[in-house]
Amino acid sequence: MPTEDVASPRATVDVLAIAAHRDDVEQTCGGTLLVQQALGWRTGILDLTRGEAGTRGSAAERAAEAEAAARILKVAHREALDLPDGNVENTLANRLKIAAVLRRLRPRVVILPYWQGRHPDHYTSATLGYEACFAAGLSKLDIDPAHGKPHRPYKILYASLYADVRPTFVVDITPHIETRLQSLLAYRSQYGAQDTGATLFVPESDIRERMFATARHYGLLAGVRYAEPFVQKEVASIVDLMTLPVQSI
Repeated sequence: MPTEDVASPRATVDVLAIAAHRDDVEQTCGGTLLVQQALGWRTGILDLTRGEAGTRGSAAERAAEAEAAARILKVAHREALDLPDGNVENTLANRLKIAAVLRRLRPRVVILPYWQGRHPDHYTSATLGYEACFAAGLSKLDIDPAHGKPHRPYKILYASLYADVRPTFVVDITPHIETRLQSLLAYRSQYGAQDTGATLFVPESDIRERMFATARHYGLLAGVRYAEPFVQKEVASIVDLMTLPVQSI
């Protein structure tokens, strides 16, 4: 995508999900983006790589699939950087690339991958994304002023669906669970029935069951049907105890 000219001052978002690969967002926080969009917030996705090193599909196929998934998720903006697929590194050059996007899109909330995981691109993207969020607010950073003024997101969250950790909170995605599934299935090169990479990928016949089971597990933690989990590093501040959600007993 984007649905608007990326150079336009209007091409800003409220919530930006940053992930290493096209389809990572759909797997971990696609339902949450649907919830935020339904609440009236502008959502966006920044994919750091283009999928040229994947076992299945080409970069061109992944681009078309990502655009289709973006329409299903109703995001206002989606773009991909050119970091090497399979070799995402936390370098100054890469931090500047992400910081430039942050200045242009000016999100209040950024969702990053969890900082531990099997794939090095995923956990590296967590640290890279955090440090880029910090750098984007530095007034003397070497970034073309055309990208906009210094900007730092207010809140950084970590999508922890595939991490074995207790979430800080979950987002109820029950009304959007079917749409979330459709966004993932838009990646036919990845999830369509085929022999290539058969031992690495979830069989198409199992995707629905696995996705719903995982969302159901996290929903049960908070007394809702289907949910996506998140971790935040900050301690929340509460004033009115009567407004605390989720019944204890």
